[in-house]
Amino acid sequence: QLQASGGGLVQAGGALRLSCAVSGRTFGQYSMGWFRQAPGKERDYVAAISPNSGATYYSNSVKGRFTISRDNAKNTVDLQMNSLRPEDTAVYYCAAVRGSYALPNLNRRDYSYWGQGTQVTVSS
Repeated sequence: QLQASGGGLVQAGGALRLSCAVSGRTFGQYSMGWFRQAPGKERDYVAAISPNSGATYYSNSVKGRFTISRDNAKNTVDLQMNSLRPEDTAVYYCAAVRGSYALPNLNRRDYSYWGQGTQVTVSS
């Protein structure tokens, strides 16, 4: 089970930190990803991290502003979002897939487990 939290309303230029808590004993075996979906749009791949944190992926739209991290002892994966823009407004989802992969090659169909989503709204 994945539980995302940390969304909210923030002004442009502000920051938010999303967190995803994962139940289970094998969290350290999963690649973790963050996706987002704005109204009327597809669910986009935002960031991902390998099981041992050795590799990360960021979409071009968030590179340099967002940072993904994980704590395998606490079964959590976070997304620090800085310099937020109105176009970052979306529901953000965390997702998990067992194993190590070339993270940029994954898409939403590759992820097996999903959290419920948390709303992020950035006002201009």
